[in-house]
Amino acid sequence: MTADSEDKKTTEPNKKVDPVRRLTRNMLLVALVLFVWYVLADRFAPWTDQARVQAYVVPIVSKVAGRVDEIFVSREQVVKSGELLVQIDPAEYEIAVAHAESELELAGQDTGAETAEISSAQARVVDARVHLDHMQTQAKRIIEVEKRGAISKAQGDRARAAVKQARAKLELATSDLEKAKQKLGKQGKENPRIRSAFAQLKQARIELAETKIYAPSVGIITNLQIDDGHYAKIGTPLMTFVSVDDVWIQANLRENSINNIKIGAKVDIALDVAPGREFSGTVSSIGVGVEQSSTGGEIGGLSSVQGKSG
Repeated sequence: MTADSEDKKTTEPNKKVDPVRRLTRNMLLVALVLFVWYVLADRFAPWTDQARVQAYVVPIVSKVAGRVDEIFVSREQVVKSGELLVQIDPAEYEIAVAHAESELELAGQDTGAETAEISSAQARVVDARVHLDHMQTQAKRIIEVEKRGAISKAQGDRARAAVKQARAKLELATSDLEKAKQKLGKQGKENPRIRSAFAQLKQARIELAETKIYAPSVGIITNLQIDDGHYAKIGTPLMTFVSVDDVWIQANLRENSINNIKIGAKVDIALDVAPGREFSGTVSSIGVGVEQSSTGGEIGGLSSVQGKSG
C-alpha cells in the first residue's frame, strides 16, 4: 500500500457530515418553509375559529293587555310564518268594537239631524228675504204717498220701522244658518265627528285583531315560560322567537387576513355540531370593526365575536 492511499483513508472519515448540523439545517429549512407558508396563507388562505352562528332573535310581546286564553306552541317548536302562537281574551276588545260602532252610528244620526237643521235655517232665510222684499215694496208705496201729503208722517214711520224689523229678521236667520253650517262642519265622511268615530272604530278593531299573536316568519320558539291564564302586559315578552329565515356566520379575522377577502367570495365552513362535514358559504358583508370586550354586540355598539373559549 502506498503513502497516497494511506492519506486518503485517513481523510475519508473527516468528510462525513455532522448529524447535529444536518438536523439543525433541516429544522431551519422546515421552519423557513412554515414561516413562508404562514405568511402567504394568512393573506391568500385565511382561516379563523373566532366565529359564531348568528340568527335574529325576536322577543314575542303583546301589543294589548289581557289574560292569555290559550298557547298554541311548546318549547323548541318549529313554527311557520303566520302560525298562531297565543290567544289573549278578546271579550273586552269585542265590547270596545261594538261601542265604537254605536258611536259611529250616533255621529251619523247627529250629522243627519244637523243637516236637517241647516235645511230649516235655509228655509227661514228664504222666508225672511221674501218678507223683507214685501215690506220694502209696501214701504216704498207708503213713503211716496206720504211725500204727497195724503197720509200722516206716523204711517210713514211705521212703514220704515217695519222694513228695519224685516231686515233684522233676515240677518238673524242668516246668522242661524251660518251657525248650523259651522256646527255640522264638512259633510259626509269628511265631517270631523264622523272621522273621529271612524278612527275610534279602526283603533278598536286593530286592538281586537292584536289579541291573536302570530309568528313573524319561519323559526323556533324558545324560552317559553308562561301558561294559560297568564296576564299579558303591553310590551312584556311572552316567549322568544329565533328566526331561521336568515342565518349567517360572523367571523373575526386579522387585518392581514381580510386584505384579499371580497364580498361574494366562496368560503368553506366546519361546524363543531357536525364533525367531519364541510359546508359551503359566501361572504355577504365585511364589517368595519368589532368590540374586543365581552359585553359588545349590543344594539348601538359594535359587534362582538368570541372564540371557542369565549
